Amino acid sequence: MSENLDQYLIEADELANKLGQDNLVIFDASMHLPNANRDAAKEYDEKHIPGALFFSIKDLSDPNSSLSHTMPSAHFFEDQMRQMGVNNDDEIVVYDTQGLFSAARAWWMLSQMGAQNVRILNGGFPYWEKQGHPTEAGKVSPKETGNFAAKFDAQKLVPFEELLKLVNKGDQSCNILDARGPGRFNGETDEPREGMRAGHMPGAENLHYAGFLDDDGRLLPKAELARIVNEKFDSTKPTIATCGSGVTACVILLVLDILGHKNTRLYDGSWSEWGARPETPIVKG
Repeated sequence: MSENLDQYLIEADELANKLGQDNLVIFDASMHLPNANRDAAKEYDEKHIPGALFFSIKDLSDPNSSLSHTMPSAHFFEDQMRQMGVNNDDEIVVYDTQGLFSAARAWWMLSQMGAQNVRILNGGFPYWEKQGHPTEAGKVSPKETGNFAAKFDAQKLVPFEELLKLVNKGDQSCNILDARGPGRFNGETDEPREGMRAGHMPGAENLHYAGFLDDDGRLLPKAELARIVNEKFDSTKPTIATCGSGVTACVILLVLDILGHKNTRLYDGSWSEWGARPETPIVKG
């Protein structure tokens, strides 16, 4: 792979050659929007990359939160990873069935929890199949209990109260980048979750995650990623990424990391929280 993306992405052919290696962990991290009428766990059971375990973003999120997909404690995540047989020195590959959608959330969770070698399958499961690589059905049993040790810096998350103060002040000291589609961002289409108002935060810029991908769901060349980002982004400022529920915002965080922008944080509650609370300012258009 060119452009120094090997740290972030793995190509289908390379992964195919690694299948069966003892220190390789493959996660199917697929999920779908509530209105998609698809069951990612059922689809995993029917077909997945050989040896892949199902990484349920919902089940691996904070069990005590009322929100959909918020980061759990390091202790909870560590326990779950150990039960799935993950070790500190494992090579971890994550993918999803949409090319690049929820796999970035799994990459971010694992990376922020201390995993040192996590990559995303470029093009995901659709491109894997397009290249003619094998699949299998049924659940995969984890290896023996792993030794994964989790450590999480909560400063990588932006609390609701902090973001509300920033937005209400009209503070332009940081970039707020929203990964939702233009229709949702502009308030022209309904949110996929009930009870959500439509629109976006004042001061936010729309940077739809799908704009970073080609027709095969593969990440665009680095120069093109930089061009897209620079249209909506001031590199001298810290950045907050948001979306519907903290999932596709991680595509923005992935791209910014690739481009060398490390001063980033995630608004984990995202629109699931902002759009449901009565005190939040919202604009359309």
